[in-house]
Parts: sequence; C-alpha cells; structure tokens
Amino acid sequence: MEYTKLGATGLDISRLCLGCMTFGDPEAGTHGWTINEEAARPIFRHAVENGITFFDTANSYSAGTSEVIVGKLLREFTRREEVVLATKVFHSPGMQKDGNAPNTQGLSRKAIMTEIDASLKRLNTDYIDLYQIHRWDYHTPIEETMEALHDVVKSGKARYIGASSMYAWQFAKAQSLARENGWTRFVSMQNHLNLLYREEEREMIPLCLDQNVGLVPYSPLARGRLARPNGETSARAELDLVAEQFYKQQESADSHVIEAVERIAAQKELAMAQVSLAWILAKQGVSAPIIGASKISQIDDAIDAMKVKLSVDEIAELESNYIPHQVVGHN
Repeated sequence: MEYTKLGATGLDISRLCLGCMTFGDPEAGTHGWTINEEAARPIFRHAVENGITFFDTANSYSAGTSEVIVGKLLREFTRREEVVLATKVFHSPGMQKDGNAPNTQGLSRKAIMTEIDASLKRLNTDYIDLYQIHRWDYHTPIEETMEALHDVVKSGKARYIGASSMYAWQFAKAQSLARENGWTRFVSMQNHLNLLYREEEREMIPLCLDQNVGLVPYSPLARGRLARPNGETSARAELDLVAEQFYKQQESADSHVIEAVERIAAQKELAMAQVSLAWILAKQGVSAPIIGASKISQIDDAIDAMKVKLSVDEIAELESNYIPHQVVGHN
C-alpha cells in the first residue's frame, strides 16, 4: 500500500479509500444492493490486512446502518488512532420514512449538531477524522453552516472538514467565508470523477489544485461500468437508481470509452478495473479514489492498479472519445 498526505494537511491516508456505501442492511434505506455485516466482515478485514487505512461512509447510507457496521468492524480489525474515518452529513438517515420532516436533513446548525452526535453514536467513536458535507444546502446560509462546522471541530468531535459535490463557485465562497471569519476550512473535495464523467476537470479540480485541497473522488469505476464490457450487468446495476441518473444520458457515447478501457486492459493483460483506476490514480491532485467492494477480488484489483503505469498514448486513447456531459450530483 502507498500512503500520502490529504491535501495540505499532515494527515496520512492510504492511496485507496474504502467506500462503505456497500455495507449496510439491504432492508434499510434506499440501497437494496448492499451487503450485511456478516458478508462485509471478510472484505473489511482483507482491506485492513492490505494496508487500507482510510474509510468513508455517510449518515444516510442504508438509514445509518452503514455507520453501525463500519464502527463495529473498525473496532474488530484496527486501532482507532491508526485509521482515518470519514463520514458525511446532509441527507436524513431515515430517508424513507421522514426525509421530508422538518430539520431531518440539510446543513442548518441544528441539523449538523444533531447529526454529528448521531454519527458518533452509530460509529461508536469519540471523534470523526474527516466530517464532510454531502451536498450544498440551498436553504441554509453558508455562513451558518461554516460556523457550525467550525464549532464541531473546536469541540473535538471532528478533526478536519471536507466537502462533496457542488459547483466550484460554491466551494470558493465557502472557503472564502471561512478564511475571512477565522473558521475551519475544507481540506478535501469528494467529487464525482471517472473516465465517463470528467466535468469536474473544467472548474473544480483546477480550483482544488490551486488551493491545495485534496481530491477523494467517488465512483472511480462509474458504479461498475468501467469494470466490465459493454452489455454486462450486475445486481447493483439493476437496482441502483442513482447510476441510471448519472450515466443513462450519454450511454451510447460512453460505450466507446468503455471499449477503449477493455482494449487497453486486454493489451496489458489486466482487469478493466485496474486500467480505470490507474487512470484516476495518475490524475494530479487525487489523494485517494474511493473504491467500493462487495468481493475480496475487487480489493485486490484496486491494490494492483497502483502498480499500473499508463503511457501518454494509452491515456490519450482512454480520453479521446469523451464528450461533454450534463452536470449531475450537485443538487
């Protein structure tokens, strides 16, 4: 395993982050493709034994049961001080039953203070290493959000704060307000980036590079689409409504990108996932892509991808068929 600093911080993270949306009660929340604690245990253990020290979840994944499983497995297989535990706030943990109830989601001071305590309880920990806002809250003043996050850090409940999908102007505004008021600034951006969706290259990534903000991109394999040939599917693909929203719009054009991945993987005698991950690991500013895994072999593919070096010509071939996509995930 390789390790790096997260952005401009002194925080050491593994160059792969285990995304824990996969772990949760499939009967809870809105992710019916998740795997329960028993099935997650060997995958989690394998990740730890192979040096992964960075784990990402969210208060809303599987109605909070992802945090419960992650907290339990962390205690079983790791020492708390050696790992970096990240979670997120914005969506309601009870999305199915009370998602529209007052004060159950968003980034108001009330919501943040309630949800940090709820996440700490589910994760069974005293602090969160990286507390991230899951989305931009269009109904709460950003000043209120940033001051509340600052207070969370100063209280010792979080060590650092990060952000996720939003427009570059929003991120710049939040950082500027924090700087002007002496509040804690975001150290990371968890944005949507892969060979099928590269819109972040236009504004957000250059901003983060300029400000030395670490990138921890999610969906580096486009929810599996970059790990299998065109036409093949999976149980998750059949149930994942978000994937349809993200990738259905340009499916025909994207097929040419997938074919390029398959072609280069065959030439190099590698799995498609290794080629796709090697591309994102080579991107300037990427601290650690967030990988999901429902099988041990997927962990191994991701680890092997760190050894893959793509040539300039191979990168050009992978990128040549990309066409602009509608911006998704910011609302």
